[in-house]
Amino acid sequence: MLRYNTYLKNNSLYNTPPSFGIYMINEVLKWIEEKGGLQGVEAMNRKKASLIYDAIDQSGGFYRGCVSPEFRSDMNITFRLGSEELEKEFVKASEQAGFVGLKGHRSVGGLRASVYNAIPYENCQALVEFMQNFQASHE
Repeated sequence: MLRYNTYLKNNSLYNTPPSFGIYMINEVLKWIEEKGGLQGVEAMNRKKASLIYDAIDQSGGFYRGCVSPEFRSDMNITFRLGSEELEKEFVKASEQAGFVGLKGHRSVGGLRASVYNAIPYENCQALVEFMQNFQASHE
C-alpha cells in the first residue's frame, strides 16, 4: 500500500480508502483549528480541569483528590468522598441530575470526572455546582 508502483499497476487505487474515517478526521481537525489549534485546546483543558480540582481542593476535605497535584491529569479527574456509601449516593444523585460516567473504575472505586476535549466548559461548571450543592446538603 505504501508503494506507488502498486497503484500504477492497477491504474487506480488498490483499495477503497476509509472514506468515513477520513471525513471524521477532517471534521475533528477543523474543530481543533476553530478552538485555537492544539495550544487552544490544551489551554481550555487546563482551565476545565483547574475548575474541578479547585472545587475538590477547596471542599475542606469533603472531596479528596486521589493523585498528588504535580501528577494530576487534565482528562480524568479522580476523587473520593468520606465513605463508599456516600460515593454511591453521589453517583445516584449525579445521574438524576443528568451526569453520566462519574462512577470510578470497578476495581478501584472512587469517582472519576472525564473531561475530554469535546466536553464544554459549561458542563464542568455545572458539575462543580452540583458538587458544591451535594456537599452543602451532606455537611
